Amino acid sequence: MTLRPGLRSMALLLLATVPGVIRAQGRAPGQIVDRIVAVMGVEEQLALMQSEGQQPPSDSAGRAALRRQILTQMVEEELLVQQAQRDTTLKVTDREVQDQVEQTVQNVRKQFTSGAEFQSQLRAAGFGSEEEWRRWLADNQRRSILRDRLLDELRQKGKLRPIPPSESQMRTFWEQNRSQQSKRPASVSFRQIVIAPKPDSAAKARARQLAESLVVVLRGGADFADVARRFSSDSASREAGGELGWFRRGRMVKEFEDVAFRMRPGEISGVVETEFGYHIIQVERVQPAEVEARHVLVAPVISVAQLALARRLADSVHDALAGGDHDPNEPKLADALPVSQLPPDYLKAIGNDSVPGLKPVIAVAEGTGRARFVVLELIRRLPEGEVAFEDVKDRIRDALSQRLAEQHYLDLLRRTTYVDIRL
Repeated sequence: MTLRPGLRSMALLLLATVPGVIRAQGRAPGQIVDRIVAVMGVEEQLALMQSEGQQPPSDSAGRAALRRQILTQMVEEELLVQQAQRDTTLKVTDREVQDQVEQTVQNVRKQFTSGAEFQSQLRAAGFGSEEEWRRWLADNQRRSILRDRLLDELRQKGKLRPIPPSESQMRTFWEQNRSQQSKRPASVSFRQIVIAPKPDSAAKARARQLAESLVVVLRGGADFADVARRFSSDSASREAGGELGWFRRGRMVKEFEDVAFRMRPGEISGVVETEFGYHIIQVERVQPAEVEARHVLVAPVISVAQLALARRLADSVHDALAGGDHDPNEPKLADALPVSQLPPDYLKAIGNDSVPGLKPVIAVAEGTGRARFVVLELIRRLPEGEVAFEDVKDRIRDALSQRLAEQHYLDLLRRTTYVDIRL
């Protein structure tokens, strides 16, 4: 396990924002750049690539080209970090940086059989102590969060719009990266209509009454995590005391987000109704465009009668589709989903079936509060095999369109920034 190779070759990188468009070759003799921004190791990056299993070119021309590529990436990262630092709305808290550092430290420590082996590797990586390594991790984590937060903000404001790549660009990207592709897993593609039973009015009233009583208890000083563990219907967060972590808009349902993003740290919401039931939210920390929160979900109990009603509806939708009718609910497409990722109920129902067409109604999560029925049409099934360009064309298009948008933004930054690299 390599934590970080020792420094062997350094690049002195100077960046200074200047008015107008000033290129390096147009700089007046003797002009002073106002500050040195970073000193970074090129050979360090090459060694890191090797430690991760990537083999740099063995010929001098190839290694020189790779060094230029690494330097370009360093400059681009520094440009983005500087721009993020100028934006006073972008904040990175010490807590979130340290949380990430602790997670990294724990993951790395697990890979060593003893503390002595871990300390030995630290020294081999060029660190005098674990504390020095932690400071290095913290600096890199802070820069990474700043960079990503800037790009996210630009996308949200419509200032980083995807630029569609050409067919030639996609083909070139594919040829450059196809050797890194692992085998295509066995997969299925299908369309589905999911029908969930709805609670009756009496069950909704009981659930809302419980949620309102919990709001009173929580605002009276009860421990939120304890209440979540005792009463929450959300099995994914219940044992963690309702903890949802950090999230941005678009991650939760709209009703939940509209409340969460208006709240102050420590505040406890009233009852918030969504399609899942009744939520009580506590926001823990806030930063631009992002919040960290907990919640308690009180889901109404689904009666046997409502469950049977949903089953009959699913059967009628299935029969209508089998008869050639068009369902007004647009079926959702799951495209090339790895068989290994299918939920158990889907896997049991589909099995090794490879015949396209409508399948019997699938009952999912029976006996739980999240039971539902799925009308499914199998589109195709593919065995494990080599990945072809057409298999990943859409993903390449999405990735390249974002990369081209970022490159366009970086080009704008370069035109207003003096860059000088000295080896």
